[in-house]
Amino acid sequence: MVRNSITLFVLLFLFTLSQAQVADSTQVNKKRLRTFVIGSTVGYSITLAGLNELWYKDAGHQSFRFFNDDDEWKQVDKTGHFLSAFYLSYGTSRALQWCNVKPKKSDLVGALVGFGVMVPIEIFDGFSQAYGASAGDLVADAAGAAFYLGQARLWKEPRIFPKFSFHRTDYAPLRPNTLGDGMPGEIFKDYNGQTYWLSVDMDKFMRFPRWLNIVVGHGAEGMVYARVNENLAAGYPAPYRQFYIGLDFDLRAIKSRSKVLNTLIFVANMIKLPAPTFEFSSKGTRFHAFYF
Repeated sequence: MVRNSITLFVLLFLFTLSQAQVADSTQVNKKRLRTFVIGSTVGYSITLAGLNELWYKDAGHQSFRFFNDDDEWKQVDKTGHFLSAFYLSYGTSRALQWCNVKPKKSDLVGALVGFGVMVPIEIFDGFSQAYGASAGDLVADAAGAAFYLGQARLWKEPRIFPKFSFHRTDYAPLRPNTLGDGMPGEIFKDYNGQTYWLSVDMDKFMRFPRWLNIVVGHGAEGMVYARVNENLAAGYPAPYRQFYIGLDFDLRAIKSRSKVLNTLIFVANMIKLPAPTFEFSSKGTRFHAFYF
């Protein structure tokens, strides 16, 4: 499960890295590299310490164990891991190129870091009585990092970007302690309202408007409890998957000389904006004029 503080760390990490511009020199800028390594290490260490204090301190400890949660939440939580690992890989590679590390090396190190920084979360989970380490989470983390590295090797740039969107549902009030009590908590905890997307830069493959992408998405609904049998035992209908295809706006088409504006664009572009979308599920096919 993606913890609130780790997701916030990812966003703040990207907020800083998005201002980085690739250096012009042919030599590694050791001052920049040292600044990046020290800054990111300190920031990440503080994040892990805070996570341990706020999330795990009172959860109780156990001998390290794995817990199979692959059939929980229709795997929507796993796509959250995928997205986080992708952007950590992408952001780290960008920062290393800002230090003028060669792109191939930056991409490889970025992917290793994107996966590696997620591993301690599973270690914490493994020693916590409330959770247990998840092999499925680790696979999703590795897949997100590999998805970035594969594109970098194939096209020398990412052309397909994971994105996130959220809408409030009627399920959170049924179990507020688990699904969130109020908007901030629901964004992170209510998987019914989360949708994860892959946004394709169509203009990189054919004549297409630079600002318009094709997007496919995955979500699920009806998940009051994590597992299908738990929903049925509690008297709720079986949860069901949702698949989407539609249009997406690529905010990177907006060009600016302002580092602040470019940073906001970079972060905002991780969000799938409302646009015409088709939904496919066991409930049938629906068209949404503006789906978020």
